[in-house]
Amino acid sequence: MIIKQNLWLQILIGMALGALLGFGLSSNGLALVPQSTALTTGSWLAILGAVFLGLIGMVIIPLIIASIILGINASRDIGFVKRIGLRLVLYFLATSFIAILIGIGYTEIIKPGAMTNIQTASVAIDVSANAAPTLPMRIKNLIPANPLKAAVDIDLIKVVIFSIFIGFAVLTLPSKLMSGFMDFTNAIQSISLKIIEWAMMIAPLAVFGLIADMVIKLGVDAFIGLGWYVFCVLAGLLTIIAMYLLIVTFIAKRNPIEFLSNIRAVQLLAFSTSSSAATMPFTMQAAEERLNIPPAISRFVVPLGATINMDGTGMYQAVAAVFLCQFFGIELTFVETLLLAFTCVGASIGTPSTPGIGIVVLAAVVADLGVPAAGIGMILGVDRILDMCRTTVNVTGDLTACTVMDRWMNKKTIGTSLI
Repeated sequence: MIIKQNLWLQILIGMALGALLGFGLSSNGLALVPQSTALTTGSWLAILGAVFLGLIGMVIIPLIIASIILGINASRDIGFVKRIGLRLVLYFLATSFIAILIGIGYTEIIKPGAMTNIQTASVAIDVSANAAPTLPMRIKNLIPANPLKAAVDIDLIKVVIFSIFIGFAVLTLPSKLMSGFMDFTNAIQSISLKIIEWAMMIAPLAVFGLIADMVIKLGVDAFIGLGWYVFCVLAGLLTIIAMYLLIVTFIAKRNPIEFLSNIRAVQLLAFSTSSSAATMPFTMQAAEERLNIPPAISRFVVPLGATINMDGTGMYQAVAAVFLCQFFGIELTFVETLLLAFTCVGASIGTPSTPGIGIVVLAAVVADLGVPAAGIGMILGVDRILDMCRTTVNVTGDLTACTVMDRWMNKKTIGTSLI
């Protein structure tokens, strides 16, 4: 049992205490201690968070590979896997595009860039090495010529594609021939989950340290000048959550209140870690044990969703891009806005599920719009907290997709036990 009883409450208490301590120590808060002492204290408090994330990061690659292979082979039906794969990709693309249009809509109506009056900060961000590749380049780079390098680089989308190929290959071979390999894969998954179970023993303390360190470093000043921008992002994220609840209610035919209650611990973990990849094991467990999703669906949907289902990230990038254009007086035509929406969909797909990477991807997105590099520095101060919020939405989207796929696929044909 990875997710402990009342873990959501323990995490919530850890977040609240961490925020209070951070506010008390921060130079922008109560400033109970000198700034140097506060920063040092924050660094020490964050150690448990680093250990927690490190333990999960240590096993995330073998867990993804094992889970996808086992998930594909759970039903022993290649037709089922093909059907769910096609429907899932189309579903992800549709929800991502809608989410981005929601963000652009809020930003065009409220126009936060026109109401913001702060000085820009010059921040050096190397965009050249991280520039958003073109669509043909993305397609060519999907196949991992060197799976080991993809694993070392934590290039999750390539790891997922490699795992899908292995899973399909195993599915087409006789079960008797593959029994030893499947036992080994099962063992790898079990070992990974045991290490994650150990990590969960310090999860509330890790959250306490991470939140305290963040508040000490950021304070509250960063939010004052960018209040309307933050409002647009949060309003967009809440609207996406509302969209998910409508999908759960009318498409998945589930009670939305029960759905939120069953996933609250995972949402809090996603919020505190800012990483949908780190949260992935708990997302799968919540899907199977709390939402009663068959492993054949959850172990295929969740790892794939953690790499390409980034509705919160895509929406944030769209809001930030339009905001910066408004701030610097760059007028976007309807066609340019529509192209921006498609660009954000593409940029969000395959974005590494790690904290802070969104700001680098955003730098690549806005570079083509003529936004000065200093503009990125202007919103950098609030990126961390918004990163936490959009990660929560991303994980909620993965679990919503699980319920939809569970509804769409014929449950009678889904195997619930692994080989």
